[in-house]
Amino acid sequence: MLLGALLDIGASTSKVVDAIESIEVHAKSSKNIHVAVYDVNRGGMRAKKVNVEAEEPSEMNGTELLDITMKCVEGLELTQEAKQFASESINSLLFAEAKVHGKSVEDIHLHETGSVDTVADIVGTAVAADDLGLFKARIYSTPVAVGGGQFTFSHGTITSPAPATIEMLRAKGFSLVGGPVESELVTPTGAALLVNLAHEAVRFYPLMKPTLLGYGAGTRDFAEMPNILRITLGESLDYQPLRDEISVLETNLDDVTGEVIGYVVDRLLQEGAKDVSIIPMFTKKNRPGQILKVIADKTNAEHLIQILMMETGTLGVRICPCERHILNRESIQIDIILGDVKEIVNVKVARDSRGEILQIKPEYDDVKRVAEKTRKPIVEIMELVKMKAKGVLLKR
Repeated sequence: MLLGALLDIGASTSKVVDAIESIEVHAKSSKNIHVAVYDVNRGGMRAKKVNVEAEEPSEMNGTELLDITMKCVEGLELTQEAKQFASESINSLLFAEAKVHGKSVEDIHLHETGSVDTVADIVGTAVAADDLGLFKARIYSTPVAVGGGQFTFSHGTITSPAPATIEMLRAKGFSLVGGPVESELVTPTGAALLVNLAHEAVRFYPLMKPTLLGYGAGTRDFAEMPNILRITLGESLDYQPLRDEISVLETNLDDVTGEVIGYVVDRLLQEGAKDVSIIPMFTKKNRPGQILKVIADKTNAEHLIQILMMETGTLGVRICPCERHILNRESIQIDIILGDVKEIVNVKVARDSRGEILQIKPEYDDVKRVAEKTRKPIVEIMELVKMKAKGVLLKR
């Protein structure tokens, strides 16, 4: 339903279909993957339906599902934000399933979620949201309606929502409401996508000017209401700084070598940490040590804590949920030609919620490379790149 709404709002259907069908390259046991996108009527309303079919002789376990998802997104031309979204979504799903069943991710045996459909939903949504530029936007959700009553799945009969679904909503601190029908309205995969795409759940829409609407269709028809999901794209009329909810992780280290700490920093960043820093300190008995500090998405905090404990041997990690104010950020590439030297410099651009440029910052390593090749002062190259970047941005 989420993917259908993103396509309905204008995401490239061909990009999404090609991305989903490319799963077959990495999922060796799944053949003849076919994607159909078409309009249907649900409760008198038109909506976009996405249907994925594949030949699957067996269900995938957690390790296979993670491996296929990440290989697929790495093989696509996606932004780092889109790849991180896919990683966090699949990890949210697997860690929730593992916690519910009391097993490790490697040992859980997936049923409904252990299929190509799950990978298709995550990969397709990452591609569609990236195509629309949504990872640079602030995304809100109203409290998610989880349905009610009982439904039957691989583990028997259970009340809605499914255990993994409500575990992910709990971990994210995401608001939910029961009803309005006696049926499962949120699947575990849907919950994984929603909690990692939306920055927060609010009772009412924020102040905005709506510009586009998209409707995604579910499979079933309900007498009580149309079985659809709506996405509203709009321009913010609230000019306050953007807000983001994160977790700050800290642990004290006094018996770990510098080589190990360097490796851990690199791995944490590869596994989705937003930032990692090392703070020198003195511990008990005046021993020198370090505070390893990590800024992470709330949904990825437990995963990063496990890495910290496993790699450093620390006996405890402090976790502090907090809110931060942030600027919209994007990265652009600038061509620099000086004499016979031609280089590409990456530039970070920070904007406020009105789109006003507040900061232009060239990447240090790129500027250093140009300075070394041209034998010019690095401050001169820095100013040259900033001026050219301003010119490019003003033409947009």
